[in-house]
Formats: sequence, C-alpha cells, structure tokens
Amino acid sequence: MYVLPDLRNLKLMTNHFIEIEHLSGARNYEPLPVVLTRGEGVYVWDDAGNRYIDMMSAYSAVSHGHCHPRLVKVLQEQAAKLTIVSRAFYTDKLGIFLNQVCKLTGFDKALPMNTGAEAVETALKAARKWAYTVKKVANDKAEIIACEGNFHGRTIAIVGMSTIPQYREGFGPFPPGLKIIPYGNADELEKAITPNTAAFLVEPIKGEGGIIIPPAGYLKACAEICKKHNVLMICDEIQTGLGRTGKLLACQHDNIHPDAIVLGKALGGGLLPVSLFLAREEVMAVFTPGDHGSTFGGNPLAAAVGKAALDVLIEENLIERAASIGNYFQEQLRSIDSPLIKDVRGKGLLIGLEIDPDYPARDICIRLLKHGVLTKETHKTVIRFAPPLIITKEQIDVAITALRACA
Repeated sequence: MYVLPDLRNLKLMTNHFIEIEHLSGARNYEPLPVVLTRGEGVYVWDDAGNRYIDMMSAYSAVSHGHCHPRLVKVLQEQAAKLTIVSRAFYTDKLGIFLNQVCKLTGFDKALPMNTGAEAVETALKAARKWAYTVKKVANDKAEIIACEGNFHGRTIAIVGMSTIPQYREGFGPFPPGLKIIPYGNADELEKAITPNTAAFLVEPIKGEGGIIIPPAGYLKACAEICKKHNVLMICDEIQTGLGRTGKLLACQHDNIHPDAIVLGKALGGGLLPVSLFLAREEVMAVFTPGDHGSTFGGNPLAAAVGKAALDVLIEENLIERAASIGNYFQEQLRSIDSPLIKDVRGKGLLIGLEIDPDYPARDICIRLLKHGVLTKETHKTVIRFAPPLIITKEQIDVAITALRACA
C-alpha cells in the first residue's frame, strides 16, 4: 500500500543542500523545495527517504523510467571499455546506432550531437547551407520561420526566435533571418514564405509553451505548403518524439514525414545527453568534413546507450503503452470536478492541466509535492503530467487521488 510522505519538515530536511546550491550555483532555475537522491522506475526519493511519483520525467528525458536496469547495464559495460575518443576516429558503436535510428524513423542520414539545443542549432545550420547550395538563395539572405510560443532551446540564435520576453531580455542582438508566425494556422505559414525561406521549424505539440495541440491536419497542411514552395519542414521532436505522444514521432499523428527532425531527451535513456539531427540525403549532403562537429557528439558511450534506449522503447512496447495509458490518464483528469481546472489537453503521456490564472499553478505543484507527486508548472498556468512511459494505471490512480486533494 502506498503511504503518503509526511513533508511538514521538508524545508528543514533539505535546507543544507538547497543553501549550498544557492551559494555556489547560478540562480537560473527555481526548483521545488525537495532534494532528490535516488530514482527507480517511476519513483524518486528525497534525502529524508520520502518517495514520490515522478510526473515530469525530466521533461521526457526519463521516458524509460529512472535507472532502467537494461540501460544501466549497457552504460556500465561500455564505460568499462571505451567512452570518449572524439570524431577524429571511427568507433564500433556509432554507425550501428545511426543505422538503427535511420531505419526506425525513415530518414536517410543522422548527425549526432549531445543536447537538444545543439541538435536544433545543427538543423538551422543545415537549413541555411541547403538554402544557399541547393535552393540558390542569395548569400546571407536565408530565412527560418518558427512559431509564436515556441521552445527550441536557449542558445542566442534559438532565443532570437522566441516570443517569451524573459528568454530574450538582455541577450540581444539576435541573428537576422528569423521570422515568427502564429502557431496552428497554416495560412500564416504560406503568407510568411518568400523566395529566401529556407525552412519552417515547428513543434508538433508545444511542450514548454503549455502542451498546446494544433488543429488536426495542421502539420499536413504545413508539409504541403513547404513542398509547394521548396521549403524544408523540420519538426522539433526533442520532447514529443520517441513514444511520448503514443506514436514514435508526434508528427505521425498527422501522417506526415518531414524533411528533417531533431531528437533528444529520451534518446539518452535518462542516463546521459544524446541528440540527433536527422534528414533526407539532399539536406545532410550539405555538410562536408570540418563544416560542423562536436567533441562529445556521437561518442561510443552515448551511441551504445542510445541504441539500447531505442531497443527498449520497441521491445517493451512503450509507444503503445503511452497511447493507452495516456488515454486513461486524461480520462481520470477530466473526471476531477474542480473550479480550478479549466482544461485537460494532450496526446499520449504528454498532458497539460490548465489552471485558473487567478490561482498560481506552482502552489498546486507544492501541494502535490506534499502528497508524494512531483511535477512542475509552465507559464504559471499549466501543470505538466509527463511521467515515464512505464507508469501503471495504479500509479496514475495515486496521482489522481493526490490531485483531487490539492485542486
């Protein structure tokens, strides 16, 4: 039987660790007041031994569950053999990993990086060089189109495409050639395209933006417009890809195959950062030796874990689980009768709970913490529910009981 932890002394118990982090670390995050020390499956434990259900899974990076035994075994075995050699040499792991992910996703080539932001930057570079070498756009005139409310990372170029004031303030000037259009309206995309347009970068579902799902058929219409105007369509699947929404890729809900995608987060099995830019041959062929690279990208440790993460995803039917369990989770959330809850939306196990804007969503997250459930708000009004894909109905029921008590 699940016993709810007593967190009345939470601040006291974690005070030392929190204070030392505040002392030595940049204050670019505002974590919930809990210090985690261990994880297994859907659960994490704090420094006082209290157990929680993890409803964040590190923004989908822990889709396989914490410390999945099979992935940990691969990590340990590879770490004892060979870890980092840089791309100055071939290894026996990278080619096998890239071949597997290309076959699984249907893309011709893959370029390995580490973080999601690095993969997005790679996509932007590829799109621009493709525009100059293939589409014959005039030098330094290439344009990239993105959507309002997007979140593609935090590098200078990427925040140059952001419409969130905090992400931009104090970090300009930003690179030219970046356009922003409304999300979910394909007509706005067609109006924004010019002869200089290289690519349209889009999230199939806006994650950090509040779990916003575009109208059915939106991505398909965008794909047709991009093809018509010889514009690359690049889907950012860093958070939505690899089973999170009940499909291998979220763009498959609209039955499209874009020109390129970016993957990350779950690709590292919750153990280390692994990301990829994947594209068709014509796009990837713009890169020649020396054009782009990463000391750590494609290292044998990451490649071994990445391959194992894909194997587990398929062999343990985690994609199908996300679809069925996700439907159950949304049904249970919609059954909660609370004036604070304004909307439930999502696909698979990427779910957003819209809260009355007069009531801080963070306050509900703090209350859930006291009931043994960990999650985090986004944009002050949406609570995210994106647990590991291995979560069970019984564990969801515990979270629903906690939410009923808090909302």
